[in-house]
Amino acid sequence: MSDVTVKDNPAENRYEVLVDGELAGFADYRLLLDENRIDFIHTEVFEQFGGQGLAGKLAKGSLDEVRTRGLAVRPYCPFYKGWIQKHPEYVDLVPEDQREKFELV
Repeated sequence: MSDVTVKDNPAENRYEVLVDGELAGFADYRLLLDENRIDFIHTEVFEQFGGQGLAGKLAKGSLDEVRTRGLAVRPYCPFYKGWIQKHPEYVDLVPEDQREKFELV
């Protein structure tokens, strides 16, 4: 079984998913500390790592960390939006006044 890790790479403005230490994909974000918010913009898992559920692990790992940091989330990335729709326990990360915009009501 492979070791899967999700970590923030603030120098690149992205969360990364690594498999046995090798970069397998990432989720680009825009961090707005003055608004206490993070906007997820794009998610990508490299082709050779496809079909392993890594994008879902990336979303869960990054959103769990964002929750501990107390940041609000705007899921502009279609994958993140869909993942949150399927996992309603994460909807609270999206500000109430933004949920309709992201079809999370």
